[in-house]
Amino acid sequence: MLVFVLFASAYNLVFGYGGMLSLGHAALFGGGAYAAGILAVHAQWPWWAALASGALAGLVIGIVFAYLSLRVRGIYFAMITLALAQCVFFFAYRTSVWTGGDNGLRGVPPISLNIDRIQVSGSDPLTKYYLTFVIVAIALALLRAMLQTPFGRSLSMVRQNELRASACGVPVLRVRQLAFAVSGLLSGLAGALYAFHIGTVPLETLSVGLSGQVVMMVLLGGMGTFVGPVIGAILFLGAEHFLSDLTTHWQMVTGLLFMLLVLFFSKGIWGGVRELFYQLRDPAEDKP
Repeated sequence: MLVFVLFASAYNLVFGYGGMLSLGHAALFGGGAYAAGILAVHAQWPWWAALASGALAGLVIGIVFAYLSLRVRGIYFAMITLALAQCVFFFAYRTSVWTGGDNGLRGVPPISLNIDRIQVSGSDPLTKYYLTFVIVAIALALLRAMLQTPFGRSLSMVRQNELRASACGVPVLRVRQLAFAVSGLLSGLAGALYAFHIGTVPLETLSVGLSGQVVMMVLLGGMGTFVGPVIGAILFLGAEHFLSDLTTHWQMVTGLLFMLLVLFFSKGIWGGVRELFYQLRDPAEDKP
């Protein structure tokens, strides 16, 4: 779950703060997972080097996606990201010697630490959780700090009014490209953590379905907020796990619940709660 909290937060940088609907973000996540897994399994790299390489792979894919798609807007941008993601998916499918094809890449070793007398094995589920938590917490803290910089404010300005931002001297294209690159870096890191966490890299990590799921997580929690994707990822995965135990039609039930939440909480759960809090705190502002 922590891995998808990071992935949703990374996607929120592009979609929520930047206003760019990417339908191919699974390529960044899966690309990082495969890069880390291949280097750990086939090249026998240490986990920390493979993890960093997974994040770097996400960064490179993000830069390529940004360069090829950010020249257009709206639905055309979304379709290009979807097409690029499909190219990555079929590339992984065809290179089964390295990726395992339909069966996925298996045998990814767990994260472990061996520093002097300190030995921590990632084979233990609790230890694995804490190691993942520390890495995700550091990544989210850095993302939070970045959003407080002039870059974060420029990105929000571009989303709200591109022409006004350009008139104020904001390099619109460069800001969007940087947002996509950072999102790719964090998505690749999340994918690499996922590979080490479950010990395998399924081909589904590159699927269109995963791209759609991360969109739902961000919308559910509240796009353009820092806490929203965290809540959205936890609730979405929790509902998925709970409903899958109750019925074989859990995907349909999840879709209906998501549709109702979007209709009644158009700003997401966290966005709706925050708006309600402001209304209760300052009721006089709502009066004519």
